[in-house]
Amino acid sequence: MKRPRTSRMRKVNEMLREVIAEEVTRLKDPRIGFLTITGVRAAPDLRRATVYFSVLDPEDADATAEALQSSHHRIQQTIARVGHLKYTPVLEFKLDEALERGLRISRLLHDLEGDSDG
Repeated sequence: MKRPRTSRMRKVNEMLREVIAEEVTRLKDPRIGFLTITGVRAAPDLRRATVYFSVLDPEDADATAEALQSSHHRIQQTIARVGHLKYTPVLEFKLDEALERGLRISRLLHDLEGDSDG
C-alpha cells in the first residue's frame, strides 16, 4: 500500500478508514470473521477507494471479502452521510497481506536463528 502524497489525502484516507471500520462492526453478515480495516487508499479524484483489511483466521479471508463487497453499498451510504466529500468513492476490498508477510519473515528468521544454534 503506497503512502498518499498530500496531507489532505492522508486525512481523507484516515477518515474513510475510521468510518468504514465503524460501519463494518454493524454488519450482521455471518461470513464476516474477526477483521481489522488496516488502511484505505482513495484515488486523487475520490471516485474509487481500495480498502485494505486483515482477518484473524486466514481461512476467513475469502468469505469476509465477499461479505464486505456485498455490503459496499451500505458502507458507501454511510460515507456519503458522514464523510462530507464531493464524491463518495466506489469501494474495493482487498486483503492486506503485509501482516502475513511479516509473520512469515519472522518465522523464517526464527528458524534461521534456531539452525545457527545447533
